[in-house]
Amino acid sequence: MYDNVVTEGIGKQIANQLRQAILDGRLRANERLPTEAELAERFAVSRPTIREALKHLAAQNLIRSRRGASGGTFVKEPSDAEAQQSLTSAMTLLVSMGKFSSQEIDEARLELERLCCRLAIKRVQKEQLDAMAAEVELQRSDIDDQDFCASDVRFHRALVDATGNAVLQYLMCAVIEALQPLSNMIVFRFRERDRIVAQHQRILEAMKSSDEAAALDALDDQLSYLREQYVKAQEWRAEHRKIDKKE
Repeated sequence: MYDNVVTEGIGKQIANQLRQAILDGRLRANERLPTEAELAERFAVSRPTIREALKHLAAQNLIRSRRGASGGTFVKEPSDAEAQQSLTSAMTLLVSMGKFSSQEIDEARLELERLCCRLAIKRVQKEQLDAMAAEVELQRSDIDDQDFCASDVRFHRALVDATGNAVLQYLMCAVIEALQPLSNMIVFRFRERDRIVAQHQRILEAMKSSDEAAALDALDDQLSYLREQYVKAQEWRAEHRKIDKKE
């Protein structure tokens, strides 16, 4: 089932082999792993080395331990929230490292959210419409920038939820929960709140009337507008860096 390991860093190598077995489906969710003694015999290493390997897997949230007669170490089945948080954290890290250009981010968000919009038009439920309407009302009130940005995220989250597609809901976590907040942090000084609210209202009304063309038009308008503000924000930041260097 596993390859032999003979070089240094054995604990980590064993962890990698067990991790690959989990990813390949050879070890399934909630399946009990062999005991430390059994694993030590299989890999021809000491039990402390096996414990080191298991610590690596636990740190990756891949296994869990249970005490008692029916206890042991089991492959962990991640919850939806844990899986989404993992994806969001990875995307946030990659963006902070400059792995994606702003053009790539804009293009991905536009195409993915347009797809969500088309599905949501056909499947939206009253609870999602109510959630979107509540966010629009909140955005019209006197809230600070942080709360406005959070409401913006929740509005688009409701739109994605309206697709009724679990795969899209999972994938869009990286867009809605990671990329969108990062973009908001950059453009909030330059965007006009009233314009964002009006665009959200147009999307909401189109969803209510099942008008796909109007919904896509409003969504395109918003993302195009935000792209323009993003460019302005970047130019402003570049100019102020020059000024700071001179001083």
